[in-house]
Amino acid sequence: MRALLLDLDGTLVDSEPAHRAAWRAFFASRGWHVDEDTYRRTFVGRRGADVLATEPGPWAGEDPRALVEEVLSHLRETARLARAAPGAGELLRRARAAGVALALVTSATRAWVDPALRQVLGVDAGAFDAEVTAESVAQGKPHPAPFALACSLLGVPPAEAVAVEDSASGVRSAVAAGVGRVVGVETTTSADLLRDAGATQVVAHLDQVDVGAP
Repeated sequence: MRALLLDLDGTLVDSEPAHRAAWRAFFASRGWHVDEDTYRRTFVGRRGADVLATEPGPWAGEDPRALVEEVLSHLRETARLARAAPGAGELLRRARAAGVALALVTSATRAWVDPALRQVLGVDAGAFDAEVTAESVAQGKPHPAPFALACSLLGVPPAEAVAVEDSASGVRSAVAAGVGRVVGVETTTSADLLRDAGATQVVAHLDQVDVGAP
């Protein structure tokens, strides 16, 4: 392994409660009903603007980027619910000690990424050798562009990288980009769904991710 490509929400940061609460507050403010199953199946692991632009729903015809700004305003209030995932900091330290390049590959916008890294995960701006956020690519997960860009920025062939993801859309993105090993973390998505999406390994905790494995 020459590079470790890490998702943020649900992987390094247990932020799904914060995001769910923000989306719930947003839906309520609009008078829209979106059930839990639809939310998990449609929104988790994807860029909000992509979902709002392409998926059918009461938001049809609205400006997706403007709607995402509304969600972010709610997220500022719910961010207190986010916590660093167990083993996240240690995984970063283990990768550094092994000489493995690190990239953050997230569907989140920079407006969330920066405070999540600093205030929730407790790392500085130099923690990653490359960062791919929602603003970095024209097409988000499950499209391969995010992971392909991360590998390009690191100068590492995808086949020599390992991705760690908690969502089916993230796993599909990494697989489509040709990432050599895709580890699914069973936090927000079941092991069966992660395997169905193409994960080559499923773990329950980040301390089970082997940074020395090929």
